[in-house]
Amino acid sequence: MTERQMASTERSLRIQADDDLKSMFVGTVMRKIKSRTWKKQRYFRLQEDCMTIWYKSKKAGNAHSTFSVGDVEAVREGHQSEVLLSIADEFPSDRCFTLVFRGRRGNLDLVAESAGEAQSWIKGIRKLIDNLENMGQREKLDQWICDWFKKADKNRDGQMNFKEVQDLLKMMNVDMNEHHALRLFTMADKSQSGTLEDDEFVLFYKMLTQREDILRVFQEYSGDGQKLTLHDLKDFLQEEQLHEDGVQQYALKLIERYEPSDTARMLQAMTFDGFLMYLSSPEGSIFNPTMVELYQDMTQPLCHYFISSSHNTYLLEDQIRGHSSVEGYIRALKRGCRCVEVDCWDGPNVEPIVYHGHTLTSKIFFKDVVTVLGNYAFKASQYPVILSIENHCSVEQQKVMAQHLTQILGDKLLKSPLDGKIPIGLPSPEDLKGKILLKGKKIGGLEDSMNGCDEEETAEIEDDHHRNDSIRRRVKKSKQRLSKELSDCVVYCKSVHFSGFKHSQIHSKFYEISSFTESKARKHVRETGAEFVLHNARQLSRVYPSGLRTDSSNFNPQDMWNAGCQIVALNFQTAGVEMDLNDGLFSQNGHCGYILKPAFMRNFDERFDPENPQNDGYKPLSLSIQVISGQQLPKVNIKEGSIIDPLVRVEIHGVPLDQAKQETRYIDNNGFNPIWHDTLQFTIHVPELALVRFVVEDYDKTSKNDFVGQFTLPFTCIQPGYRHIHLLSKDGTSIPPSSLFVNVRITKLT
Repeated sequence: MTERQMASTERSLRIQADDDLKSMFVGTVMRKIKSRTWKKQRYFRLQEDCMTIWYKSKKAGNAHSTFSVGDVEAVREGHQSEVLLSIADEFPSDRCFTLVFRGRRGNLDLVAESAGEAQSWIKGIRKLIDNLENMGQREKLDQWICDWFKKADKNRDGQMNFKEVQDLLKMMNVDMNEHHALRLFTMADKSQSGTLEDDEFVLFYKMLTQREDILRVFQEYSGDGQKLTLHDLKDFLQEEQLHEDGVQQYALKLIERYEPSDTARMLQAMTFDGFLMYLSSPEGSIFNPTMVELYQDMTQPLCHYFISSSHNTYLLEDQIRGHSSVEGYIRALKRGCRCVEVDCWDGPNVEPIVYHGHTLTSKIFFKDVVTVLGNYAFKASQYPVILSIENHCSVEQQKVMAQHLTQILGDKLLKSPLDGKIPIGLPSPEDLKGKILLKGKKIGGLEDSMNGCDEEETAEIEDDHHRNDSIRRRVKKSKQRLSKELSDCVVYCKSVHFSGFKHSQIHSKFYEISSFTESKARKHVRETGAEFVLHNARQLSRVYPSGLRTDSSNFNPQDMWNAGCQIVALNFQTAGVEMDLNDGLFSQNGHCGYILKPAFMRNFDERFDPENPQNDGYKPLSLSIQVISGQQLPKVNIKEGSIIDPLVRVEIHGVPLDQAKQETRYIDNNGFNPIWHDTLQFTIHVPELALVRFVVEDYDKTSKNDFVGQFTLPFTCIQPGYRHIHLLSKDGTSIPPSSLFVNVRITKLT
């Protein structure tokens, strides 16, 4: 029996043995809900591969849709979405559930006919997600082959004729002449039946995906061309991958983990298959796996960290007519965001509302945002969440806000300094684990509230954003009364107007925080960069997008990180290079949302200027990247028969001196296995602040190139040597098995 048949048999046995999967396999009629008025019946069924869910309307003839279990991030039970909450009076909670998809794709809200059917689907999908997450590299490859077979086998007879193979090649982004395709087909057709089935298709796929580029490296180090002995593998790890300590133990661990042949494992050797598995694994990735985990010191003051931060978190679209939703908070928090924003206005029946004031964006209740914050704040990270309040409410409704915060969040809301004494500096993320901090205006100082000074005052509340001058006249400072109850909820993040670096050096308190528009911040970086860095070593700063960005576009966060600004607020709902950089920076350190700033940005005795970074400890590095090949790049143009012409661009984002980009040639008509062997060279002056972004584009000589995939990581997290880069989509979600194969060298410049 072939591997593929065994995998298929194993899957069907799993279905037969599991009641939940069995019931999904048979299929169920459920209501798909889009709003209170849009509720339509759909027939849902799990396909035989245990990976695909198929559904269709009862009326729409043959039209149907599918989605992959791999695209589902989570299953929420009950009324856990705004849509299902809106129909809570009509359908009981135990029949409702929500499928949450990865990236920016909308949720799927469903109502089953009975609580039992809902449970079968909830538990079944969760089992399938777990199964997928626990799949090894080899199983994933088998699954991938199986998926292609299904796509190509148009007449569903379990076999593939040559015409189906040609169609498959186009689907796979391969431009292969008919003669070569027929040669591979004939070689794989061992039974000489004129069709490929099961193991013959696996053989065809393996011939198609033969990695000549990796074979060349393997043979260079293999004594007999068949295997790497322990000694050969050690040589490769030391000379190419630049491993220094405990190399023998590491080599043995790799053999144990990735070598599929029992015989080779017994001989402490690695075959080509094992070598390929190692280079495709996290250990063969460009991202150092030890830095994916939490590895930084988390006991420094809060102002010594870059903090993953969102702007207008409640918006899912643009700033004028966009939809406000608690879903924006859930998505941001689950991505490790640690600073979210609420724009509060007086609402009906003394219930404060959240929306983008003076615009047509929809409205949600403040209390619903606080509930979501309580439920999701610490799912992705235990480190503190800062709730940045943009307060436009009357004193009466501010009291209601304080009440909601206190009652809903309970102990999670930080309402007094940690040890009960007047503090002398900001606490650390470690000290504040599991706490939610309010950022907003405060009556008097922290010292006053500790000494029991509690008279209600007028605090100066500015409209921080002056967001959209075309909609609203620029508002001058307006005095607005602040409720003592809301003021008391602010401890370590008191919002104050910025009056200049000299003023803040003399008068500012460590718990004060100023907000800057992107243009003001950029001006400070350009004109007084070193002062800005020192200011940010003492206290927190927040930078937010210009009010003119009504399309929810983003500014480049790198400019602000270069000056040590901690809270650089971006529109998380908008994909693009800016969010790629944000995801790249925060993809290290356990995705916890806090990244320790370099030492030269935390020390008061250093004067680091991002515009002129050549200081005493200046040690530039040379980065050489040989872009060798690409694997199974996704199609960008759905047009029949169109195949991409890929090129790779490597971008360095860092201090102005480091900003650079270079490109490979483009390869004609090959998205399946393009080979470049192009080397790109860069000089990195401040490695601690640099991010490296790899972008694949489809070259077009008449118009703008199409985006194919990207991957961004901090320079300090790069593993040198032969490495794979696993590409991400525009949304930041993975697109396996699309990858680049590169050779990276980092050397000191003398």
